[in-house]
Amino acid sequence: MKKRILTGIVGAGIAVAWLLTMYTPAFAIVMAVVACIGVFEMLKVFEVKNKIFFAICELTGFLTALYADYKDKINLPFYAVITGIVLLSLIIMVSDFKKLRFEQVVCSLFSAFLIPAALSTVVLLRDSYITFPNVFKNASDGVFLVLFAFFCSWLTDIFALFTGKAFGKHKLSPNISPKKTVEGAIGGILGNIILCVLMWLVFKIKFNLSSYISVVWVIVSALALSVISIFGDLAASTIKRHHGIKDFGNILPGHGGVMDRFDSSVFVFAALYSEIIVMGYIIGG
Repeated sequence: MKKRILTGIVGAGIAVAWLLTMYTPAFAIVMAVVACIGVFEMLKVFEVKNKIFFAICELTGFLTALYADYKDKINLPFYAVITGIVLLSLIIMVSDFKKLRFEQVVCSLFSAFLIPAALSTVVLLRDSYITFPNVFKNASDGVFLVLFAFFCSWLTDIFALFTGKAFGKHKLSPNISPKKTVEGAIGGILGNIILCVLMWLVFKIKFNLSSYISVVWVIVSALALSVISIFGDLAASTIKRHHGIKDFGNILPGHGGVMDRFDSSVFVFAALYSEIIVMGYIIGG
């Protein structure tokens, strides 16, 4: 537990330093690197041995993550590129059919596209005031949404951990994750909602948030995203169960790998951005 807490403190410091680069190219690049590490961990889980296919997945992950920040500057036939990557992967599978199985190709490509695409939505959340100017006022709205995404992902997990240790009695999903409890899940949800509301108060008073980011919206969204975060955590635990591993990696002492830390983020970031898109089109016309 001490190692986990120490890593968490160091990680929080790094996260704060990264957030300070929010409106620089470094913001998207760092997220792309994180996504690539996540893809790397998943390819290891799927036991991919073909180096060429491995490299294609890593490059796909990096470019997919960067695309969110440079899509307006780079005019690419995105669907054609995706089709080309899939076809090339299948050609490699045919040429190395004894070592590279179809299920490995499918799972690897799924990870190479999904993880970077979902994580890169944090860049799109940052730019929400540009995309939907009739809904969001200024850059402070974008900063709030980015922090809100991280709060709902990470705070739910943190509060669930400590609440579960203190009060946990009823197993949430014993066959998938025996340590998770119903009490922990409730504590994670409530703790996240409280801190999200406090953050909303600070932003509302100091930075004049858009009226559409109301306290009711924050509470309802935090509740929904906390539930999604827990589901994402369980989904990641299911993958680990199926492959007989404890952690996705060991880059973060006490936490495991990048995907052990960002597993729920993949779901939360994408879900929040989907909500923002719906708001943008309904309210902004």
